[in-house]
Amino acid sequence: MLRPQPECGTIYLYRKPVDMRKAINGLVAIVDSQMSLDPFSSGLFVFCNNNRSIVKCVYWEGNGFALWMKRLEKARFQWPTSLPMDVIDLNAQQVNWLFDGYDLTLLQGHATLPHHTVL
Repeated sequence: MLRPQPECGTIYLYRKPVDMRKAINGLVAIVDSQMSLDPFSSGLFVFCNNNRSIVKCVYWEGNGFALWMKRLEKARFQWPTSLPMDVIDLNAQQVNWLFDGYDLTLLQGHATLPHHTVL
């Protein structure tokens, strides 16, 4: 199974729906023109279709682009539609949660507490 690993670098999720007939060239054009990011960076770029049944990821592997796709048969991806920005930075754990069907806007870990003394 191919999934993003913690060492894969920054993951950029594009919130707007994308026509999934687009292949590598079309998705890379979105990264460059609409996301204003460098498609040749070490980032992973994640896209979803309008009915949230297909996810595609594109990334640069040093000598060419690679494309990964997942299609759900019955369920839908819990795409974060309520956030104000068009591009969201994720880590590998978060994007794998998204691929597994979790709603990223509801997942919150424990708050960090600033400690000043031990006793």
